[in-house]
This record gives sequence, C-alpha cells and structure tokens, in this order.
Amino acid sequence: MEFRPINRASGTFQQSVTADEIQQVFRRVFGAGARVTAAVELGAGMYNNVYRVTVAGQGPPVILRVAPEPARQFRSERQLMRNEYASVPYLAVIAPLMPQVIAADWSHEVIGRDWMVQSLLDGVPAPERLGDYPRTAWPAFFRQLGSIARSVHDVGGPHFGPVDGPGYATWSEAVITSLEEIAADLDNAGLDAADVRKVAAVAAHESAVLDEVAEPRLLTGDLWTVNALLDPAAPEPVITGVLDFDRCLFGDPAADWTIRMVTAKEDERTAFWEPYGALDHSPAAVWRARVYEARHLGAIRLERHRLAKTYAVRESYGAMAEVLAGLT
Repeated sequence: MEFRPINRASGTFQQSVTADEIQQVFRRVFGAGARVTAAVELGAGMYNNVYRVTVAGQGPPVILRVAPEPARQFRSERQLMRNEYASVPYLAVIAPLMPQVIAADWSHEVIGRDWMVQSLLDGVPAPERLGDYPRTAWPAFFRQLGSIARSVHDVGGPHFGPVDGPGYATWSEAVITSLEEIAADLDNAGLDAADVRKVAAVAAHESAVLDEVAEPRLLTGDLWTVNALLDPAAPEPVITGVLDFDRCLFGDPAADWTIRMVTAKEDERTAFWEPYGALDHSPAAVWRARVYEARHLGAIRLERHRLAKTYAVRESYGAMAEVLAGLT
C-alpha cells in the first residue's frame, strides 16, 4: 500500500490516521477482502483529514474524509460531518455537482472518529484554475456561483439552526445560541469572549428584528471559491463540482458565508447578483447583516486560534469592535 500522509507536529489540530486504519475502513465499506493500494492525504482542507484512496478492483479512486476526534471539536463545530450527511437530501437541487456518499460511519468501531467515503469529483480547485483565465472571464464563474447559491437558498427547512439539529422555533434563538457557543469555545481556548457576548446581548434585546426572518431557508454554510471545482480544459470558467457542506444550516440566506464573501468587494464577483437577485438593503436587513458579520468574525477567531495564527486572532478584536459600534 502506498501511504502518503501529511506530516504534522503532534500538537496541530488535524491528525492523520494510520495506513492500517484506512485499510480497516475500506474493509468495512467493501468487505473483508478489500485491499487499499494507495492513500494520499490532500492538504486543501483545514478541518477534516481528507484522503484520495484507491481500492483494488473497486474502480476509480474515492475520497475518505475523517472528522477530528470528538474531544478536539469546538462546541460550535460539533459533529459537522454528521450535519453534512443530514444535509444531503436538502441539497438534491444541486446533486449533479456534489460528490455521492458511498458510506458513512459514526460508530467509532473502526477508528475513534466519524468518517465518510465519497465519490471523487472531476475538476481542479477554483483557486488553482481561475487565475489562468483573464479577469474578463471571471464574471462567468461568479454567475454560476450565484445560480448555485440561489438554488440552495430557495430550499425551505423544518426549523432554524443546523440541519442535523438542534433545531429552534425562531431565527433569533438559533443566532443567539450560536453566538453563545462561540463565546464558550473562546473561553475554553483562553481567549477573551466579551465582545461576542455583547453581540449576543444586543441580539437578544433586538430579537424581534432577527425574527422578521420567519421562514427557514437552507444555507450552504461555507460555499466560496475554495469549495468549487473547475473544468481544467474549458475555455472559460465552468464549475464542475462543489464541496464541503458540513456547516449547512436553516436560517436567513443573508447570513450565509457566500453572501459575506460576495459583498466584501466590488469587483468581478458582482456578477453573482445577476442570477441570484438583489439583496435586501432595508434598515432591518442591514442591522441583521452586522450581527451575522459578528458571528462570522467569532468563528474566524476560533479558526485562527486553531491554526495558531496569533497575530490574526488579535486582529479579530479590532474588526469586532467596528461591528459592535454599528450595532449599539
């Protein structure tokens, strides 16, 4: 078996599994006689460990994703892989672009972590291919992204909050709980969470504004260029696949990471709005957007801490102070 893990320091968040553990995973998936001939760890993700695996006699390579050990997961990011699995039926509207789930196992009988085997999608990561095109061609990419986001955001849900739960009757409950969980994670990481708690308190005081969002809609959670694949040979950008929907939730589409990123700059990405439609710019919607930005910033702070980016963690406090000034 050719096994190529990424070598990491013992204290880093992502920790590779062993060659034997990968072999045991695929014996569970394909039977006791299954034989893994190659397993190569891919380094694009920052949360799950991801491997491209070839199994003798089972066709083309597949993808194995292994979640962090339960004890290493933040409260605000718990069981994300299970959440993605629960999201698959709601994402049927973009099924042709998504990997198919071959197997998933939450039992921890093979290894002490959740894992999922998926089909390997064709294409190359958009950040590696988009720059090969002239910038005049980039709007085509963002129009496609807008169409994908519109399709997902049009899907309704049974509750507010993560697809796999816990579910909430109101959007304000989901948002405030998310902020409180991020604050608790920051506490546990030894970081100051006072600003996140201030946002949660403001959100609770103005919960009626959040609850103007009365119908839960499906959010992608993390869809942007890094989670899109492009046709390597097409004369203009063509999205062939989209990945990593583990942060899917039901709520206000304006709270989606995709919307945050498309509104960050006035450049080629403005083509996104052509198929997507106009964003609500009412005073209430603008206020809600500030709350959503605070939630994003809190989650970013946790991720930067996880990646040991100390300077970037410090920077987040200034950004949060600006958001708070606009909320109070």
